[in-house]
Amino acid sequence: MYKSRGRGRGGKGRSGATPGTEAAPATKDFLVVKGIIEENLPATSFRVKLENGHSILCHLSGKLRKNRIRLTPGDEVQIEISPYDLTKGRITYRF
Repeated sequence: MYKSRGRGRGGKGRSGATPGTEAAPATKDFLVVKGIIEENLPATSFRVKLENGHSILCHLSGKLRKNRIRLTPGDEVQIEISPYDLTKGRITYRF
């Protein structure tokens, strides 16, 4: 047999990364708040009024979109807001 050089299907397949330098998983540091839907907008976007009185723009999370959860004005929802942009959020749950 021949000796594999790390190319193709056999061998140890060395990658360019050095061992032990894997990237750490991103932490979920979202602000979770409740709100009420004020207005339906195009492309599964919604205007939501938060408990503290602010109004922000939100979009549906993937699970709600996948399961075709319908939202109408007046529905109470849970929202995740990024600490970097407090004017946009993601709707994660409908009560």
